[in-house]
Amino acid sequence: MNIKVKSDIEIAQESKMKPIVEIAKMIGLEEDDLELFGKYKAKLSNEALAKIKTKETGKIILVTSINPTPAGEGKSTVTVGLGDAFNLIGKKAIIAIREPSLGPTMGIKGGATGGGYSQVLPMEDINLHFTGDLHAITTANNALAALIDNHLQQGNELNIDQRRIVWKRAVDLNDRALRKIIIGLGGPLQGVPREDGFDITVASEVMAVLCLATDIKDLKLRLSRMVVAYNYNKEPVTVGDLGVEGALTLLLKDAVKPNLVQTIEHTPALIHGGPFANIAHGCNSVIATLAASKLADYVITESGFGADLGAEKFLHIKSRSAGIRPEAVVVVATIRALKMHGGVAKQELASEDIPALTLGFANLKKHIETIKSFGLPVVVAINKFITDTELEVKTLLEWCQRENVPVALTEVWEKGGAGGIELAEKLLSIIGNEENNFHPLYELSDSIEQKVRTIVQKVYGGKDVEFSSKAKKQLIDFEKFGWSNLAVCMAKSQYSLSDDPTKLGRPTDFTVTVREFKPSIGAGFIVALTGDVMTMPGLPKKPSALNMDLDENGNAVGLF
Repeated sequence: MNIKVKSDIEIAQESKMKPIVEIAKMIGLEEDDLELFGKYKAKLSNEALAKIKTKETGKIILVTSINPTPAGEGKSTVTVGLGDAFNLIGKKAIIAIREPSLGPTMGIKGGATGGGYSQVLPMEDINLHFTGDLHAITTANNALAALIDNHLQQGNELNIDQRRIVWKRAVDLNDRALRKIIIGLGGPLQGVPREDGFDITVASEVMAVLCLATDIKDLKLRLSRMVVAYNYNKEPVTVGDLGVEGALTLLLKDAVKPNLVQTIEHTPALIHGGPFANIAHGCNSVIATLAASKLADYVITESGFGADLGAEKFLHIKSRSAGIRPEAVVVVATIRALKMHGGVAKQELASEDIPALTLGFANLKKHIETIKSFGLPVVVAINKFITDTELEVKTLLEWCQRENVPVALTEVWEKGGAGGIELAEKLLSIIGNEENNFHPLYELSDSIEQKVRTIVQKVYGGKDVEFSSKAKKQLIDFEKFGWSNLAVCMAKSQYSLSDDPTKLGRPTDFTVTVREFKPSIGAGFIVALTGDVMTMPGLPKKPSALNMDLDENGNAVGLF
């Protein structure tokens, strides 16, 4: 007998939301603390953010995962369900996650609002234009690009070398045709001809800056430090040199405020910022995370992709920048992803395969080791799918027990918060009882080369790093410019621990190649580009957009 399983969007559309003013009251906020976007969405006002700063700080729990399959592993679903579970057992909790990008939403991965009965609402709005934050970031990015080209046109007082402009335009879509373009054609009145390109908005440094800023003053300072080009003496030119940091800050005046929404079970959720973890630092905004920690006893937050990417960047970049200390880390694992790491093809993942599952444990083990190397307690959450067999689940549970790793079967997609109670209780049992010696794996005083090598060897399990001739020259220049004491943000494939997406499981004896570096001085890190990771993704052969529509009643169809 075939049982029809409701889609995420059907579940979301059948759910009844409470007015956002009621959700705000659950966390001690009044209507005057909100800037309303209709009945079910709101931003926290600057006055509200200032008012809560003196409150006691809650405990922060980070959710990450193993290396995912192309469809993702339900990390956001577990994050949402865990927040609901904490509230179900009487603990005051808030969820703090990223905003979705239209790139993957209309591409291959779908939205980022959770799934099943563990979703944030209104799902359609959040996955589309929400409160306009990503559009504001796109506008600020492109306003800066226009101002740079206008500076060239109007006499180029800063002696910018048009061949060395590193600031790209941005759009929040996957559009491979825009990776490399020529602009300024058509004669003297149309601008200065030069090569240019587009990044996806979530890879823009404006996004990273907004997500790492602690307030408006810090935002403006960070924007001013962004490097946009080099002059004819090969010296960096910044936004501050152009004198436009004030204008960019003005464009972001509303986008910098966190967004308040709710889950299906009415747990408050702050959704703000959306950098990818494979090409950026992959964490929601510092402002939202810190605000959540002042409004609840427990904050459930996530970082993008696996622990080798999002969690490493949360712990090395976001935590260090904002003074955040996580209490524990959840590593989400799925039977299907583990089987893929054990050699099973994507189309065969629904079939039981214990040998492949067992081989896949090596990937999970490396991520557990990585989190422990930061001195943090770790719990494994098995995100259960309907295709998982009893024997497969039993095999994974027994492996975790043999490894002496706390584990909880998580059924939040099907059961909402009730399916995450075991995980919530497991976390409560270790927070404060297990040793927490959180520490970074490298010091900011280490050279950039040392930092990259530390991440490759200690987090990825690689043998060494190879730097291209361009990257080596950049290292010399960065040392001269005084940038060596910044954190490193690795741009790497999310599917493998290595820089080769085809090497699944736990590859060993591999070398990671850094082809070039990209300075993100406003964000406070140096991006190391590896493999063929691109800052403007492309669409798949059959993008999710093919299934999307709007019915005659104005309801979205095909979002997931």
